[in-house]
Amino acid sequence: MAFDFDFELLRELTETSGAPGYEDRIRNVVRRELEEEVDEIRTDAMGNVVGTIEGESNYEVAVPAHMDEIGFMVTHVNEDGFLSIDSLGGWDSRILRAQRVTVHAEDEDLTGVIGSTPPHLLDDDEDEQDVSDVYIDLGLSAEEAESRVSVGDIVTMEQTTTRVGDHVSGKALDDRVCLFAMLEAAKRIENPSVTIHFCATVQEEIGLRGAEALGVDVDPDLAVALDVTVANDIPKVKYEKDYVTRLGEGTAIKLKDGSVVTSPKVHRRMRELAAERDIEHQLEVLPSGGTDTAGFQNTHGAKPVGAISIPTRYLHTVTESAHGDDISATIDLLTAFLETETGEHDYRL
Repeated sequence: MAFDFDFELLRELTETSGAPGYEDRIRNVVRRELEEEVDEIRTDAMGNVVGTIEGESNYEVAVPAHMDEIGFMVTHVNEDGFLSIDSLGGWDSRILRAQRVTVHAEDEDLTGVIGSTPPHLLDDDEDEQDVSDVYIDLGLSAEEAESRVSVGDIVTMEQTTTRVGDHVSGKALDDRVCLFAMLEAAKRIENPSVTIHFCATVQEEIGLRGAEALGVDVDPDLAVALDVTVANDIPKVKYEKDYVTRLGEGTAIKLKDGSVVTSPKVHRRMRELAAERDIEHQLEVLPSGGTDTAGFQNTHGAKPVGAISIPTRYLHTVTESAHGDDISATIDLLTAFLETETGEHDYRL
């Protein structure tokens, strides 16, 4: 059965590169998709994109989803032409071995590989643990590598996005799948009661930086953030009580994560609306990790905030996986919440 959303757009969003601070390519896709759907679109000095649909009242809602994906920056080209790198975001170095990458040099993109020591040569207790141990092999001589790559060049993982059963799997679903949900909601919204700012943010993976700036610049009355969340419903996790969310059980309404406790009156309205519209949903209590939700909650005074999450397995790898039904449910709940926001709900405690 085909997905009931634009899979090709989701594929483009996830396969397009955009590490923290260098979101240019993905920003171009977002602007292209938003321009026809909003009344005004702008980009700020950090590269955040804000597309605004004017409402009937002065009440303003911000809907942030981040554009950046975890990546690397080149720190050194050694005498044999291998590249050393520093991380941009939180990598688990165990998954980096034998991966293909793209080095975004000034004038060209170069394909490289992160190799690994053959098992024949490893001691029993030898294991690469840190990103500082990782090297990129471009297949070039030292002289050619030094002439084509510079310190500061950006590196992203090279991976295609594909359907796996009922799932979508690829790199950068964190957070491009939520960016996709935001764009799809923007296309459905017509004549809202309130003004809606669709915010594609930058540098979330290195500290919610774009959202913190927009919290001041946009200064909304309410923020509803979108991000992926942990779905650890896998054999390795022994006890169901340790699951954060499960794939296929609907969109996740966030109650808390490591950076925020969402406003009770906001998440209660989400839950009531999901039940009323028969939108499959589950509740998210994430022990650690932060999202753009926190960037809007108290950056420019106290704000009511809510968050909708897409359950995702294998986060911060190149095979992140989300269920097609959960993606659809997220789009449905976000659209319903925005369509029914009148600016008259009292979210104060």
